[in-house]
Amino acid sequence: MTAITHHRTTHLGGTQILAREDVQVAAHPLALRALALLRVAFGLTFLWAFFDKLLALGYATGRDEAGNVDRFGDAAWIHGGSPTQGLLAFGAKGPLEGFYHSIAGDAWVDWLFMTALLGIGIALTFGIGMRIAAVAGVVLYLMMWSVVLPPENNPVIDDHILGAISVAVLALFHAGNTWGLGRRWTQTGLVRRFPVLR
Repeated sequence: MTAITHHRTTHLGGTQILAREDVQVAAHPLALRALALLRVAFGLTFLWAFFDKLLALGYATGRDEAGNVDRFGDAAWIHGGSPTQGLLAFGAKGPLEGFYHSIAGDAWVDWLFMTALLGIGIALTFGIGMRIAAVAGVVLYLMMWSVVLPPENNPVIDDHILGAISVAVLALFHAGNTWGLGRRWTQTGLVRRFPVLR
């Protein structure tokens, strides 16, 4: 059960009164499991992207234009490849094209991108740190969306926007508590001291 706080404003003789109501919203167990499944799926997607770019596993990274696969080759981040160079230098278009071209392949961009993929992936897969994962996920998705504007198949919305909405919903509905370590995580001293880590 999730508590949602609503604020009601009442006017009495020119005086404004703000009343707080705590409303309990019951979630069906199947809905909670569906959100947990969505959380794990998103988490594994982020982790896969991290490992594919880290090791050049031959899916998005480690495959040339002719379709030849060079697993664990030069495209791997561990062998000096840049996880951001290709998309930002050659795929960016639209109003932010110049900005993305200017940072393509920079070491700090690669490190931030890979750290975000790993951190968000771990948080979503295990249901811990959902607040930070949601904020980071929304920012990352919106940045990836802004690399190619307008999107190719829709003038506004693409899978990056849907991903941003989804990770926000997962955090708002505490999806880490079902089939995850969310409840146990919130009871740790660290999270009690710094609730932003919830």
